[in-house]
Amino acid sequence: MRRTPLLLAIVPLVVALNAPVPLPAVQPTMMPWDAPLAALWQRPHDLPARDLFYGPWGAERAPDPRAVYAFVRPKQGGSNPGVIVVDPLGREWHVKQPARNGHGDEGPAEVVVSRILSAVGYHQPPVYYLPAFSMKDGHGTRTVRGGRFRLHDGTMRSRGEWSWHRNPFVGMRPCQGLVAILLMFNSFDFKSSNNTLYDVQRGDHIEPWYVVRDLGGALGETGWVNPKRNDPDVFERQRFILGVHDGVVLFSNHTRFHDVIRGLTTADVGWASELLSRLSDRQWHDAFRAGGYAPDTADRFIRKIRVNIAEAQRVAGDDWRPAPSR
Repeated sequence: MRRTPLLLAIVPLVVALNAPVPLPAVQPTMMPWDAPLAALWQRPHDLPARDLFYGPWGAERAPDPRAVYAFVRPKQGGSNPGVIVVDPLGREWHVKQPARNGHGDEGPAEVVVSRILSAVGYHQPPVYYLPAFSMKDGHGTRTVRGGRFRLHDGTMRSRGEWSWHRNPFVGMRPCQGLVAILLMFNSFDFKSSNNTLYDVQRGDHIEPWYVVRDLGGALGETGWVNPKRNDPDVFERQRFILGVHDGVVLFSNHTRFHDVIRGLTTADVGWASELLSRLSDRQWHDAFRAGGYAPDTADRFIRKIRVNIAEAQRVAGDDWRPAPSR
């Protein structure tokens, strides 16, 4: 009988957590000709030649592992700690370091997913990985744990975040395909604050870039409360697709942003899987090498991702063909 008050308190909480969540309106924010598709995705005609170790920004933008970085301030926000530092060239770096909460290190996963997205045509900021680096602060110079290094590049000016539900590309295949690609990595963190709209200086003109920037919530499990990230044991056990209903794919992903992943069609996942299937074995391993992974660990992640790609292709059906972007 003593348990009755506790049960009465728990039952409403359980019901609330499992109750349907009202979905925001899904609609474009402007007509497609006012925001060209190239602001989100550009067809990768040279995909086999793309460098997935240094990425689209190249070796010249990479952080110097031998340099001493001057501490500026701690990184704000996010589940992983970090610092903002300046290198001897005056470049500002935002460093995401490993968390100590046992839920996984986001930095390596973020670099890998970023490399893959940029290879298949999606815009990404300059990100790199260093396992450790020298940092100078008020206590002197010492070696500290590294992580994901994101360069604050002067050619990119943030205009704020953009929403999965209200953007110029809602319903278009590359936008749907972007979600499908992230699901193949078991990404779960689909909040809009991870998305950044940039004005990018390209010569004498400015281009808008719609970027999914914080990609570390991947390569592990999914869930509402502190799911494990970047864990091959966990990632290998995760199911990808549960089935198909009326042409819509049902995923086993337990993200709390389930409204973002709802409604992807077999053609959407087929389009995404065709892009990923064109990456070579070397490119896959270069992407994981860029994230600092040991070869045996990289092999495990790559095998499982390829299983997911094959499952997406099977679900898409034999009659699916790559469709031109709408």
